[in-house]
Amino acid sequence: MSEPTANVTPNGGPIVRIRNLKKSFGSLEVLRDVDMDVQKGEVVVILGPSGSGKSTMLRCVNRLEEPTGGEIWLEDIKVNDPKTNINEVRERIGMVFQQFNLFPHLTAKGNVMLAQRKVLKRSKHEAERIALEQLERVGLGDRVDYFPAQLSGGQQQRVAIARALAMDPHVMLFDEVTSALDPELVRGVLDVMKGLAKAGMTMLVVTHEMGFARDVASRAVFMDGGVIVEEGTPSEVFDHPRHERTKDFLGHIA
Repeated sequence: MSEPTANVTPNGGPIVRIRNLKKSFGSLEVLRDVDMDVQKGEVVVILGPSGSGKSTMLRCVNRLEEPTGGEIWLEDIKVNDPKTNINEVRERIGMVFQQFNLFPHLTAKGNVMLAQRKVLKRSKHEAERIALEQLERVGLGDRVDYFPAQLSGGQQQRVAIARALAMDPHVMLFDEVTSALDPELVRGVLDVMKGLAKAGMTMLVVTHEMGFARDVASRAVFMDGGVIVEEGTPSEVFDHPRHERTKDFLGHIA
């Protein structure tokens, strides 16, 4: 089974650098001067109430949302430079959404092969080999020829993860990937994500799964009102929060 591609930054600095990131939708200011560094191999879990800006920040990293101000760097590329080829950026970033976004007319294997063929221009043989590897990796080696309608929600989400991994991403972004799943299906997806973390994949994860955050995160970031209120190790944020807003949020979800 192939391991994730190593993250390489020319100066040995952060894989992702976010500086003074701003995002507004009309008069609504969703992100206000957010700063964040993500180091190679880190699993950064982003927590916060709905509307706090956490998913918007994630979507700005691969420019699914256009930042209003500030800078985002992925390794040596300034993501929000108008001259940047965003497709080159997205080749380095894997993103998995709350909705699976699988093609219903393609099998699990076909879904994992498609972007490899179209974007990376891999041969059919190579794309198929990698698709089978990654489906095995997420526990779906026996479902490669199943169509999405024949798979549970959790299995479909694992196909989406395999599809992202097949592109050899330097960073994986996960946006509330378990929130649309029935509770009994969540564990399988989280187990796959834990395996990726152990293998050294750099990950930015927006989630309400506090157990996952405690067990897997290198760093927990709590956002509210478009700013980072508090960050630290999971122990620091969960067990010894410094800010009243963090304490209030954790008190409501405990």
